[in-house]
Amino acid sequence: MPSALFNSILTSLFTMKFTDVLDILVVAFLFYKGITMIRSTRASRIAKSIVLLLLVTWLTSLFHMYALYFILNRILELGFIALVIMFQPELRLFLEKVGSRSVKELLGGKQEARPASAAIAAVVTACEKMSKTRTGALIVFERNILLDEYFKTGTVLDAAVSDELLRNIFFPKAALHDGALIIRQSRIAAAGCVLPLSENTHLSSDLGTRHRAGIGMSEASDAVVVIVSEETGTISVAVGGMLKRHLAAKTLERLLVNELVTVKEESKPVRFYQRILGQLTQKGGKL
Repeated sequence: MPSALFNSILTSLFTMKFTDVLDILVVAFLFYKGITMIRSTRASRIAKSIVLLLLVTWLTSLFHMYALYFILNRILELGFIALVIMFQPELRLFLEKVGSRSVKELLGGKQEARPASAAIAAVVTACEKMSKTRTGALIVFERNILLDEYFKTGTVLDAAVSDELLRNIFFPKAALHDGALIIRQSRIAAAGCVLPLSENTHLSSDLGTRHRAGIGMSEASDAVVVIVSEETGTISVAVGGMLKRHLAAKTLERLLVNELVTVKEESKPVRFYQRILGQLTQKGGKL
């Protein structure tokens, strides 16, 4: 029996066409991207519950527990609509990312470096000085997802980024100091903007509105958000819903450079798929 199964598998492998291999690689890549997206959000806990529900449903079918299987099966059928409602923020963010990226970027390829070095240096210098004076600040670096909808909540500026201008905007008696400042392509696009608060219920209770708004902005987009606490003067950065706190100026600069300037190399799964596809093409489209 094992020998017959092994021979059957070998026969299937040698009769596979190029389109079959491509189909398998695309599905595997989509699963990889889906797992990566779920793992980095609150959806991971719900995903575990779904897997458990599927396992229980399969066991009820295996042991012929017809009543329980019927109930669980109906729950799974209606669950798709519930999932769309529950994961609306994640689905919206995913679709925005897909629509704002090129095909090469979606496949995990290299991303073009952005001209943000000068802006980063100015932000780091300003944050270091505001940290010493305990001046609150909320600075958003826009990336692929455009943040035009938040501009209307503040004042459009379109000004060069400088240490002096940043500190003047966040000066406690300035008109725009309470809102967020958005940087687009190394220029201050708007200031005094209102950001969405995070919906994460597991955040530390000592985080104020400024930090929750920064985390919320990183959850709703792919932006990098720098926060200076008015109470303690500590510097934090929010990326992808995660908050990194108590950063020194050098650490802040290194983090911003990694997120905004450094060219990202192609991911290992993509290089692996590209190598396999190249070998298949050279062999005439068959294994």
